[in-house]
Amino acid sequence: MIIYDRLFVGGSWVRPDSPELLDIASPHDRSVIGRAAQARPADIDRALAAARTSFEKGEWRLTPPERRIAVLRRFNALREENAERIAHLISLENGSAGWFTRAGQPGLTRQANAYLKAAGEFAWEETLVPSAPSSPVRSVVRREAVGVVAAVIPWNSPFSSATAKIIPALLAGNSVVLKVSPENSLSMGFLAELLERVGLPEGVISVLPADRETSEYLISHREVDKIAFTGSTRAGRRIAAIAGEQLKRVSLELGGKSAAIILPDADLAKAVAGLRFGSLLNNGESCIAQTRVLAPRSRYEEVVTALKELVESLKVGDPSDPDTFIGPMIRPDQQERVRDYIRLGIAEGARLVTGGPQLPEGLEKGNYVTPTVFADVDNSMRIAQEEIFGPVLVVIAYDDEDDAVRIADDSEYGLSGGVWSADEEHALAVARRLRTGTVTVNGASIAFDGPFGGFKASGIGREYGAVGLGTYTEYKTITV
Repeated sequence: MIIYDRLFVGGSWVRPDSPELLDIASPHDRSVIGRAAQARPADIDRALAAARTSFEKGEWRLTPPERRIAVLRRFNALREENAERIAHLISLENGSAGWFTRAGQPGLTRQANAYLKAAGEFAWEETLVPSAPSSPVRSVVRREAVGVVAAVIPWNSPFSSATAKIIPALLAGNSVVLKVSPENSLSMGFLAELLERVGLPEGVISVLPADRETSEYLISHREVDKIAFTGSTRAGRRIAAIAGEQLKRVSLELGGKSAAIILPDADLAKAVAGLRFGSLLNNGESCIAQTRVLAPRSRYEEVVTALKELVESLKVGDPSDPDTFIGPMIRPDQQERVRDYIRLGIAEGARLVTGGPQLPEGLEKGNYVTPTVFADVDNSMRIAQEEIFGPVLVVIAYDDEDDAVRIADDSEYGLSGGVWSADEEHALAVARRLRTGTVTVNGASIAFDGPFGGFKASGIGREYGAVGLGTYTEYKTITV
């Protein structure tokens, strides 16, 4: 049993406003695996007061960038040393299969290193060459911290979402209140323990698990200068409205319903092997999952059969079992949401190729769903338009390349996508046509030096690398 009966506020563990601890349930069998304190508005007030005081004093804000880089490099090394513990905690509380949580650890290192490299090369201050040689003034342009950042993250990939925000925010000299999901109280409690050890000044960082109401209290608070949010598009719209009303800086990484285009010349065996990860990573509870598979009519049934065989070959079960590929959904309500979408797909007239709304045999005690593939799907169906957030794939036929691009873009979302072809340059040309923030060619992994984010209802702003770092700064121009 893991217990966190204190909250990490401004770098110290303090008694919460409410002494009641939340039971953290295992998605595998719904047993209680931990208990943790949850933040209330009074705790938010304390954290923001500490953050504001710290920022105004300037101990961290005015620290030279190279010293801030050294502190965050130390944090990244600590996280690497504890990678196995982190992976275990996320599997325990999220139900994510062990292969996924372990495989994600090197990705966290690459993510952090991209930010650290960007910070080392960043133009924190530069003097511009006047456009007119006879100009009597010169302009000094500085990039300075925004202020107090409210970073709000979802439950599905907590460490990745947390470090994608706190590392650049801290590198830029901001003070941060990280609001995490109650379900992640254990892994994020451990994150707080690591942050406690790296030597940040008092008040610079808080890590607070809290419910949605407390989250809204945080982002609406007058002491918050910038909101950095990852989560659903519905919640993102609400946050954008609050930020607009209060003129807060805001960045939003929201939902997706991404398409994988299999071109006629693609090596189908390689494409399907790649979609095993690209479409079904993290039990399908991933905003970047490519759950719409677009297949040419000439090879449609071949693609459907290959995906059927793939999905039926994947072991569903205990996330701690090394042979498990797909674990349980995080909560019972998420389990029912996915099963309801499967029922909806059947009602909409899609062909159920494999899977269905029934519970996997022998796993009735947990939050499990049966991985499902639908064929004969029209892109207007709800199962093709709405984010299901579970292991449900839809296969959509297209006539030609223009039709494939049209279908892929026929979505309110634009977060991710993929193209498969034997001709890499041709695949790249198709990728350039898609209106989505990230496209992988032939299963390439997402890089962290380039910006990541969404078009359309998939968000505002970008994370990762120099662009992501820049979103936590303000421009200041001094003329001399």
